[in-house]
Amino acid sequence: MKESRRRFDKSEYEQRQHKTRAAMDKAGVDLLIVYDPANMCWLTGYDGWSFYVHQCVVISTDGALFWYGRGIDTKGAELTTDLSLDNILPYPDDYVMSPDRHPMEFLANILKDKGLDKQRVGLEKDNYYFSARAAESLYQSLPEASFSDQTGLVNWQRAVKSETELTYMRRAGKVIEGVYERIMAVAEPGMRKNELVAEILHAGAMGKDGHYGDYTSFVPLIGAGDEAAACHMTWDDKKLDNNEGMFLELAGAYARYHCPCSRTLFLGKPPQKYIDIEKVIGECIENALEMFKPGVVCEEISDNFTKTLKKYGYEKNNRVGYPIGLSYPPDWGERTMSLRSSDTTVLEENMTFHFMPAIWFDDWGFEMTESIRVGQNGGECLSNVPRQLLIK
Repeated sequence: MKESRRRFDKSEYEQRQHKTRAAMDKAGVDLLIVYDPANMCWLTGYDGWSFYVHQCVVISTDGALFWYGRGIDTKGAELTTDLSLDNILPYPDDYVMSPDRHPMEFLANILKDKGLDKQRVGLEKDNYYFSARAAESLYQSLPEASFSDQTGLVNWQRAVKSETELTYMRRAGKVIEGVYERIMAVAEPGMRKNELVAEILHAGAMGKDGHYGDYTSFVPLIGAGDEAAACHMTWDDKKLDNNEGMFLELAGAYARYHCPCSRTLFLGKPPQKYIDIEKVIGECIENALEMFKPGVVCEEISDNFTKTLKKYGYEKNNRVGYPIGLSYPPDWGERTMSLRSSDTTVLEENMTFHFMPAIWFDDWGFEMTESIRVGQNGGECLSNVPRQLLIK
């Protein structure tokens, strides 16, 4: 039973841990407290909807590695990791959301018992899950430790994907293909947006070609009519109108690995402005695919995109993509490099990105994006959704 939820061989986790320890040593860190659930999962396999309470993986350069979390979540750690029971450490439930005590105080006592309380400690300070109070508790409880901000240290180790990770992302690509097939089968004028989202969620969970769909780190983002100018809208119960465009920012997920893919759907006959921008964005994607190969710099892809837009009289002042892979809410990005001017990160084979040449205007918007693997001869799209304005 325990084996069934392990998604990678033990040797792959050991390689990841070795890689992380090397990065810690280079950064001058003895002990790293890993709060990001994606980083926790990548290092140990731990998976569960428990990131709303304090939890972490603690890793040291001298070999220590343990999961720490709420007592009722220890069984999940048993089922999803190969950690020994001695390295699955709970805190009592009266530490949960308590104004009087904090789980990091309890962790500090564990670190003292293990002789790890005088270390150079790295924290993921700029992280969705690590709070100011968590940091203050550690500072007060470990007065002999020294602390540094190591946000992103583990994230950067995740940048180049293994073959198994790529397999999972391609399966997520199949899931999103099934989602769009369902959208094209059911979307029509008069349908309420929440009804369309229900179909999207159902198709996303059902999966495709025998591959189940995991929950995605974003809810479905959709914007119809004027709301298509706002890039992060969710749904309500308004009906879809005829002769109206809408963006769909969606992803498929498999085993927590994501394949985002955005498209624009038009119900009725699209006006010329949609046809024009479809052509421009399509050209941007074709140009970019050739550039997703080792040795290319992130900013070169961004600059090429901007140059193509300007050629046709358009402008976009935000980044055009970011790395993707294993993730948890509220974001499916890896929060390291960006495809934008001034980012000089050099691409390596088997990095994976969401290339997002979406563009928004005052009262409408257009999204057509691809998830792409960096390959020796150019980019590989991880899904095969028709790359066009979807018309129904």
